[in-house]
Amino acid sequence: RFSLLLLNLEEYYFEQHTANHVINKGRRDERKFRGSLKICSKSIIFEPDDNIQPIIKIPLRDCISIKAPEDNEANNPFTRDTSGGISVVCNQVFLIKERNIIAPYKTVRGRTEHLFQLDVAGKLGDVVQTLHQLYRASCLDKMGDQAAMITAILQSRLARTSFDKNRFQSISETLHMECKAEMVTPLVTNPGHVCVTDANLYFQPLNGYPKPVVQITLKNVRRIYKRRHGLMPLGLEVFCTENDLCSDIYLKFYNYQDRDELYFLIATYIENHVTEHTAESYMLQWQRGHISNYQYLLHLNNLADRSCNDLSQYPVFPWIIADYSSSVLDLTKPETFRDLSKPIGALNKERLDRLLTRYEEMPEPKFMYGSHYSSPGYVLFYLVRVAPEYMLCLQNGKFDHADRMFNSLAETWKNCLDGATDFKELIPEFYENDSSFLVNSLKLDLGKRQGGKTVEDVELPPWASGPDDFLQKSQEALESQYVSEHLHEWIDIIFGYKQKGNEAVAAHNVFHPLTYEGGVDLNSIMDPNEKVALLTQILEFGQTPKQLFTIPHPRRIMPKLKSLSRTSSHISMAESPVSPNEESFEDLTEESITLAWNNIAKLQSDEQYKIHKEAITGIAVTCNGSSVFTTSQDSTLKMFSKESKTIQRSVSFSNMALSSCLILPGDTTVISSSWDNHIYFYSIAFGRQQDILMGHDDAVSKICWRDGRLYSASWDSTVKVWHCVPGETPSNKKHHFQLLAELEHDVSVNTIDLNATNTTLASGTKEGTISVWDVTTATALHQLPCHSGTVFDAAFSPAFVLSSAFFFHVDSRHLLSTGEDCCFKVVDVQTGMLISSVTTDQPQRCFKWDGNTILSGSQSGELLIWDLLGGKVIERIKGHTGAVTSMWMNEQCNSVITGGEDRQIMFWKLQY
Repeated sequence: RFSLLLLNLEEYYFEQHTANHVINKGRRDERKFRGSLKICSKSIIFEPDDNIQPIIKIPLRDCISIKAPEDNEANNPFTRDTSGGISVVCNQVFLIKERNIIAPYKTVRGRTEHLFQLDVAGKLGDVVQTLHQLYRASCLDKMGDQAAMITAILQSRLARTSFDKNRFQSISETLHMECKAEMVTPLVTNPGHVCVTDANLYFQPLNGYPKPVVQITLKNVRRIYKRRHGLMPLGLEVFCTENDLCSDIYLKFYNYQDRDELYFLIATYIENHVTEHTAESYMLQWQRGHISNYQYLLHLNNLADRSCNDLSQYPVFPWIIADYSSSVLDLTKPETFRDLSKPIGALNKERLDRLLTRYEEMPEPKFMYGSHYSSPGYVLFYLVRVAPEYMLCLQNGKFDHADRMFNSLAETWKNCLDGATDFKELIPEFYENDSSFLVNSLKLDLGKRQGGKTVEDVELPPWASGPDDFLQKSQEALESQYVSEHLHEWIDIIFGYKQKGNEAVAAHNVFHPLTYEGGVDLNSIMDPNEKVALLTQILEFGQTPKQLFTIPHPRRIMPKLKSLSRTSSHISMAESPVSPNEESFEDLTEESITLAWNNIAKLQSDEQYKIHKEAITGIAVTCNGSSVFTTSQDSTLKMFSKESKTIQRSVSFSNMALSSCLILPGDTTVISSSWDNHIYFYSIAFGRQQDILMGHDDAVSKICWRDGRLYSASWDSTVKVWHCVPGETPSNKKHHFQLLAELEHDVSVNTIDLNATNTTLASGTKEGTISVWDVTTATALHQLPCHSGTVFDAAFSPAFVLSSAFFFHVDSRHLLSTGEDCCFKVVDVQTGMLISSVTTDQPQRCFKWDGNTILSGSQSGELLIWDLLGGKVIERIKGHTGAVTSMWMNEQCNSVITGGEDRQIMFWKLQY
């Protein structure tokens, strides 16, 4: 029946002794109760073996005397049975769990005496000495002085003990580290010793409670997070699961060096097994539909220091539904939902106006809301029916007033809209599968409301047939299209750029300065009493999550309503809104592309030919696939016949290297860019140079052609957009070139790409900058220092991406780049946010991708296939003997040609 929740906040449980509790000693009605005496830092607790009897809690500050019997009395043969006895006289006692019923504590006031006879009489002197020491601490006037003295006692005890190595799972284990720490659970911490070996993480509580040792096998660890605990960077939380809300252990250290060393040891052990996810990598998975809204919010909470073990930083989830009166919940109507772009306090305009008036008149530091959206009190408000002992611990042995309990969803929502000081959000339990927190299954006496009605189960809205149905519909609402389209707005407020600064003021999202990370530096406060008071205030008030994003969060990519099987090559007609006879060619193309990328690891080398004298820089193929054009640093453009396997033409425009090539629609003209600053047009039909565009002041590095427009990138730090008009008569085949736009950069541009609609251009420079341009206005949307060193290749995601069972029409929402720094980087085009970074063991020179999977050409000559979301290589395929410098892929994505520094072109085919 005993738990650490019977202790006060910030109290420690030190030791226990088997004992008898003697009542009315020496009188006719004398009674003895066998049990366990617990010595705690602020109280004495006796837990009887008989469950009918109450647990007795005696606060040390209410004690009048604590003493052992006098020596002469102890030697008296008539009183020998009192040996090992401790007499405690006090003026207040709490009786807890009488008849084993969880209920508010009963307070017995007035002078009472309690005699505790220890089974081991030899420990009597030590126990009394400890109690006297703790009693002196409890009698100090100031909280800071009390805390300091108790901390000194605790540290002395920890210093006299060490981890028991006999607890190791194996005698062959090697010790890596041992230190002092506390295990954190909601509202309480338990001091002890931490030990890390080459196989396990151990925690041994000083008091042996709740068990002698907690052991976690390192190979089972899946996630590990550094935590801010009590505003200090001293916490560490370890998870052996991928998606669970609750961790396996949460530790708080006494200095950050121990915490960081332990983190390093565990992270080093698991880095080969687990990819460390960032907020950006989870964002990419969420945008693509690989994880749900619920999972994404869970991961963001974890990354923002929110933990189920810390009620002042409990995971925060949004109110989603605004309709608690209808008999049917209609998730197709926007008015069913709460406005996710505003904090709770700004949803009611009248209330907000009153708060803003007060805000304007307030001296600095100003804040709009006097209470927070997440605090220990709010968490237990929702969970009191399943966690009553936590509520009793937080509120000094009392439940809240019956009218202030979580009685009804509709009432609670109304109060959050109208209440002068109620701005609370929800907790994850509202979107999970366990509805017990809505039901008073423990039959707790939670009091009677003003109308005389007893507080029982939570009153649900009419549209819910029961607690399980309520949770089911809440989950459906959270994953609905409306929420998926607007959830990024709420993330901006809670975890993002609207959390602090001017954006927070504009969004009416300003809370008390002490609730923000960095709002107070506890180390700078020298007065221990001020420090304890401030810490208590902050922990009870609640804390704002760590800020994860400083620019607007990208939207989720919503699926096109067409189901597709990942494994089958047939569209599911039952789920497709397109009837079989109306099925478009586009659908079939998408399907074949998906099939190809699902099997991309089966790519096999078909043929290879050495056709150049230097590295190959560009590959272009005619529509029918019969002719392959290549450019090289040997200054030649070559035409290779796939059918006859011979070079049919070799053209040199100058003695400078050619950098890229492409074929114009109609397969009549090849364009090549050169290091001699020129762009050459070559007529396939006439076999001669047709045009020359002298458009740059330095080498032209890359060219693209879209809808009659030529885009050229150069080392002269520009990208130019040209309108090309062919000659009007057969005798005048020359093109006319009109410069439409010039996109200026600070340094040489090495690569470019255009999105599917030709409205956005991405450029990568020799110094690692990725720029995103609006082509229609010739303005830079984002300039991002993505790489250190040259950007080798960059490409927008294709116009569609497959996820689970849906095509997501993403309209080139993401941009992937690779550079000299051995990194892949993914940028969200809309916001300019870096949302994923994957480190490679060597530079990847060129690539193709479908939005999820990357086929890259490596510096070593291998072809690598990457799972972008998992951040790992799926397959390595032997290829060139030098770097892969160029790559072409057909529209169906089942045929690939690569060129390398080994002067070869290699043909690759998918073998299904």
